Amino acid sequence: MTEERAEKHHDPRPDTLSRAWGDLVRTARRSAADGLVVGTSGNVSVRVGDTVLVTPSGVPYDRLGPEDATGVDLGGHRVLGTLTPTSELPLHLAVYRSTGARAVVHTHAVHATAVSTLVDEIPPVHYAAAMLGGPVRTAGYARYGTPELAAKMLDALRDRTGCLLRNHGTVTYGSSLDEAYDRTAQLEWLCRVWLAAGSVPGRAPSLLSPEQLDEVAEALRGYGQRG
Repeated sequence: MTEERAEKHHDPRPDTLSRAWGDLVRTARRSAADGLVVGTSGNVSVRVGDTVLVTPSGVPYDRLGPEDATGVDLGGHRVLGTLTPTSELPLHLAVYRSTGARAVVHTHAVHATAVSTLVDEIPPVHYAAAMLGGPVRTAGYARYGTPELAAKMLDALRDRTGCLLRNHGTVTYGSSLDEAYDRTAQLEWLCRVWLAAGSVPGRAPSLLSPEQLDEVAEALRGYGQRG
């Protein structure tokens, strides 16, 4: 992984957890509103200190309230709430244990899921790939909620901040919920572009070279507003 492992943090204050839970719920509802998940599919988590807040299993996002806050420690033991955490908890915890991530978003976005059934790596049709660390890989298939899926995901995430899960969906992470979500949206858009370009009969999309992607990655280091 390119990002440093997270340092040890003390347990957060209740008001800090409350604000983080509100942000998590808003992000989860946004993923549904944007069509990246259907029903209770997909899940979202955010790390606050040594606590990982995560969406609970089988509860529609529009029904989640402050009283539904669900949290575990990095060992997966519940430390907050009474609801059962998402079945994909091993996936989320694997990211936090292996990277400096502060938030993880897992979706079943339509175009990205379709692409996950077709390729081992998304062809670099656009420089958005550089925003995820380079050409996005597809993790090998394993049943949802298993340590096997988490291990295959980590392999696909090597030096990346997002990947596809074969016949399943997407995983992205970031230093905040907004960053993790933006990467999810970029990944879905990238897959949609590749599918559209590849659907033209008799034509193949042009691809960016590794050197061109490296140039974009370098330019991105100075992108955005400076404080």
